[in-house]
Amino acid sequence: MEKRTQNTVFLGVLCAAALLLSYLESLFVLTPGIPGIKLGLANLAVVLCLYRRGWREALLLNLTRVVLASLLFSGMFTMLYSLCGAVFSFAAMLLGRRSGRLSVLGVSILGGVFHNLGQLAAAVIVLGGNWVLWYLPWLLAAGCVAGLFIGVSAGAVGKYLPGRAEEKENGAER
Repeated sequence: MEKRTQNTVFLGVLCAAALLLSYLESLFVLTPGIPGIKLGLANLAVVLCLYRRGWREALLLNLTRVVLASLLFSGMFTMLYSLCGAVFSFAAMLLGRRSGRLSVLGVSILGGVFHNLGQLAAAVIVLGGNWVLWYLPWLLAAGCVAGLFIGVSAGAVGKYLPGRAEEKENGAER
């Protein structure tokens, strides 16, 4: 199979997996009384893509999964919060990955924390005040726990996936 076709198939499978994980996660409430805190299972696909295919593919996957999951499972209003979280998270993960100082676990924790910071920034703008910042300690803790879970999962699952982003980053990237 041609390399481009393989890449498209791989991204399609990751996108389908992310949507399935988003749906499964929408069925469960993790923390009653603390709205919006989730494990972010769909982010597993983004972390895997970042490490197996590179940042361009991971960004495309990230934005695609947010838009599709919002349209399918939550709605347009939630999409705003999800996009803010996804953009903050992706930027932090990309910088962490490129620094060379963080493992997949560290990059994932960074992503979890910054996803929550992005959503909090959206809430400050949408709700028109910084009174929502009381929520910050809860979101930081939740981001660390979720990032830890996703990072451990990515480390375990990543061993069985084809492709390595390192090859691309060492000069062979398109």
